[in-house]
Amino acid sequence: MNGLERVLTTLNHKEPDRVPVWELIVNEPVIKALHGDISYLEFCEKEDLDGVTIFETHRMEDLGNDLVKDEWGTVWKIEPNGIPYPMEGAIKDESDLDRYTPPDPEADYRMDDLKAAAERFGGERAIVFLGHETFEFSHYLLGGMDKLLMQYVLNPEFCHRLSEMIWAYKGRVLEMAAEVGADILLTGDDVAQRKATLMSPDHFKEFILPYLKKAVDVSHAKGKPFVKHTDGCLWEILDLMVDAGIDAIDPIEPIANMDIGEVKQKYKGRVAVCGNVDCTCILPHGTKEQVIDAVKETIAKASPGGGHVLASSNSIHPGVNPENYRTMLETAREFGTYPLDERMVEEYSKRSYVETLEL
Repeated sequence: MNGLERVLTTLNHKEPDRVPVWELIVNEPVIKALHGDISYLEFCEKEDLDGVTIFETHRMEDLGNDLVKDEWGTVWKIEPNGIPYPMEGAIKDESDLDRYTPPDPEADYRMDDLKAAAERFGGERAIVFLGHETFEFSHYLLGGMDKLLMQYVLNPEFCHRLSEMIWAYKGRVLEMAAEVGADILLTGDDVAQRKATLMSPDHFKEFILPYLKKAVDVSHAKGKPFVKHTDGCLWEILDLMVDAGIDAIDPIEPIANMDIGEVKQKYKGRVAVCGNVDCTCILPHGTKEQVIDAVKETIAKASPGGGHVLASSNSIHPGVNPENYRTMLETAREFGTYPLDERMVEEYSKRSYVETLEL
């Protein structure tokens, strides 16, 4: 099997030849530490990842002093590790929204990165397109998540208007991605932290869920599986997400009380699981033996019967020890070949390495 076949077989809840390995994001410091100055696509090829993640192509305006402005008018600060963080939004009130013009989703360069990935890996590796619903871009545009959550209470109609404007763009981008070469559509709006959701379940149902359903519908109308990515503790809203029709959930964060085995068993046959080797403690600071044990436990809990794509619990961020990531990949391939080692599954499925972490 090649990577694409492996991932699609898994999302159909069947066993491929081995557990597929993919990652939502691999940041440049880890790529450079392992292979020098190469591109992300070259890295995926060298490490033989079964899937690659592609974003829409943006153009940025350099403002100097490590600041850039995106096409939405949001100003971002580029940290020394290369990670951007939003600093200032373009919309402060309803009058700004009245005057606001969003970017053109059909700009002739919008799918350039996706086209390059499809040309290089089409039919061989799963091309996962990372788009969005409306939550993250709503708080980017307002200049902070706190501002958006306050508006949920103070001016819900304004929030609905903002979401509809964003969705008109984001929904079209998802459609285009499916048409241009994406094998899988994914939205990456994080809606939870380690203890709970970022908003109440009622606000999730009112402001977030309708656009998750729209994203699922776009994906399925184009004949593509849909993966929902969000960090955090999701138990209060996971039934709602599954009922929305998602095909897989990523990354099922273990330090947020999200045991991947429990999620797998509760939704077996309905939703595939992606994840969830801890990238907060184990991958940055763990020993080689701890990484091996975490990968084996993850496989033992999530991989029997298929329906599991192995990945980290969020991303391979700049704080990850590159050698630990390499160990994760090697261990996944050693112990993820089907049929799985029954004794390994029996032993490691009863473990819980997260209980030993100092959080």
